[in-house]
Amino acid sequence: MRLRIDDYEAEALDQLPQMVADYYAGGSRDEGTLRANRSGWDRWRLRHRVLVDVSELDASIEVPGGRAAFPVVAAPTAFHGLAHPDAEKATAAGVSVAGTAMCLSTLSNTPVEEVVASADGAPVIFQLYVYKDRGATDAIVARVREAGCKALMVTVDAAILGTRERDIRNGFHLPPPWSLPNAAPTGVAVPASAGASGLAAYVAEQLDQSLSWKDLEAFVARAGMPVWVKGIVRDDDAARAADLGVAGIVVSNHGGRQLDGGVSTAEALPEVVEAVGGQCPVWVDGGIRRGTDVVKALALGARAVMVGRPVLWGLTVGGADGVRDVLGQLRAEVEEAMALAGAPNVADVTRDLVR
Repeated sequence: MRLRIDDYEAEALDQLPQMVADYYAGGSRDEGTLRANRSGWDRWRLRHRVLVDVSELDASIEVPGGRAAFPVVAAPTAFHGLAHPDAEKATAAGVSVAGTAMCLSTLSNTPVEEVVASADGAPVIFQLYVYKDRGATDAIVARVREAGCKALMVTVDAAILGTRERDIRNGFHLPPPWSLPNAAPTGVAVPASAGASGLAAYVAEQLDQSLSWKDLEAFVARAGMPVWVKGIVRDDDAARAADLGVAGIVVSNHGGRQLDGGVSTAEALPEVVEAVGGQCPVWVDGGIRRGTDVVKALALGARAVMVGRPVLWGLTVGGADGVRDVLGQLRAEVEEAMALAGAPNVADVTRDLVR
């Protein structure tokens, strides 16, 4: 019986090949930040209100291009073809039925046009890695804009790839028939590298380590769509991004897959929210597995959370239906936690609810 996200995770990890299971579940180096993301939410405790009318609940929020029925968005994660034959098309379909939005990774296995079609009107955001070939990067931006994506989310914490020891041991690669139809160069596959991670080799060869604040400013000016920035954990970086006019910020440490020993997102969120000062919405990801985690994040100032691995577990177990079920489980938990905390809508989830 699947009563919680951990049940989906256990079932998925049992089904997946070791290389894929380790790629999805693993973090960098000692995986300390990976663990801290999970435990960080437990440090915050909810202070519920009583005698509040919660007979009618509204957990809906605004997202780029529309509204979501609850404040949980599918995070950008790579290589959904390794979890299910329908890959990101199944993810988009499940997200749509669940009533929320998704962010599609540059390293997805399905053309963006097919993903947007499968989302059936649910908002799709495109996560962008910036390539050394800036002409190719500009072409990706133009393509996703034309495809109907509602915003661009630029990842800024992956100048190089953090060392993921599980992937090195497994010689991680992207097996046939999967490729990267939205990446640059188009259609390239992540190669097998003897004794190393093929993904690390791809990132080192293709992505631009010189990405700077000037580049982010240029993206905001010329993208022709709202530009979010993902991967911020510091107040000074958050304030600078907001001053540049980004449409939103995602507090993220890449799911514990980049700088090991880094601050957890639950720890980083309050200072980022304070630094932004309401100039743009702040979202957060990392280690969120329960509806109470979501409510804590909202109380700390996030407008929404993003979940990555739980979506992959649902996709592995049941395709589109599994994605729908995982997100539905989180929605039910969020609404239960809001009711029990005395917060009938998201505007009532305020800072005084946590300590």
